[in-house]
Amino acid sequence: MSEKIKVLMVDDEEQFRSTTRKILNRKGFETILAASGEEALEKLSENPDVVILDIKMPGMDGHQALREIKKHREDLPVIMLTGHGAEASAKSALTEGACDYLSKPCDIDLLAAKIKDAHRHGQKPGPAEEKNVSEAMVPIDEYTSLPGSKTIKEAIIALKTSFATKISTSRIMETGHRSILVMDRSGHVQGVLAITDLLEMIMPPYLSAPKPSTADSIQFSPMFWQGMFSKEIEQKADMEIEAVMSPAPLTIDGSASLMEAAFRMHQEMVRRLVVVVSGKVAGIIREQDLFFEMEKVLNC
Repeated sequence: MSEKIKVLMVDDEEQFRSTTRKILNRKGFETILAASGEEALEKLSENPDVVILDIKMPGMDGHQALREIKKHREDLPVIMLTGHGAEASAKSALTEGACDYLSKPCDIDLLAAKIKDAHRHGQKPGPAEEKNVSEAMVPIDEYTSLPGSKTIKEAIIALKTSFATKISTSRIMETGHRSILVMDRSGHVQGVLAITDLLEMIMPPYLSAPKPSTADSIQFSPMFWQGMFSKEIEQKADMEIEAVMSPAPLTIDGSASLMEAAFRMHQEMVRRLVVVVSGKVAGIIREQDLFFEMEKVLNC
């Protein structure tokens, strides 16, 4: 994002507010917090670009707060948050002026995408324009990356750390990418190390080699497998990532359409593409990013 989108997060649960602000700020947003509808009206003086408004709050609930916000800022995009089983209430808010809604627990990537959409549509009234690849991608700095000369042990530690920094509560989910981008010294993507690559790495060659007929019964006995997992991990801990990684994902230009990205993924049977803007790696577009766009088209 070239300019930070200012988000007003309105929710009566303190932990949800602070957790969401931490994640959204890390994704490049500027987040203002309000604990009630009444406080949200006061925070309008800080000129937010988008409001995230919980429906169920004590005192002034989300519907009342929405109506008051629209009195002061009719053009301000408001996304409603609703709990399980209250979807009808959220949909009714659309007739009151809300631009979108999302059920809790909500995926943070989906919430971030909805914020960007709300801001973009608020600036450009009329039918929504389809995004291009660079507008739907995950920025490159949100991915864990390592040089190919690092060891498998270092890669496992880095991948574990990327999971540990993700936050998950009963109301919001931040999911890891389950892979590491392997970069060369020039900043180009050299390959990808995914958990599936690590599983393939620990498979001893003799497991897939031709065996005598008597070997089948031995292979499926508990004694045959005992300790094999730990032994293979320990033996391969000092291998370089380059020896294990999968090839670099295919690239796609950031100005390409979403249909082109979908076509490339479908044709090549891949789950992600590297996005290049002005000759430099700018991000990754994944199958789930395209899925989020499907949801927006249908508004379901």
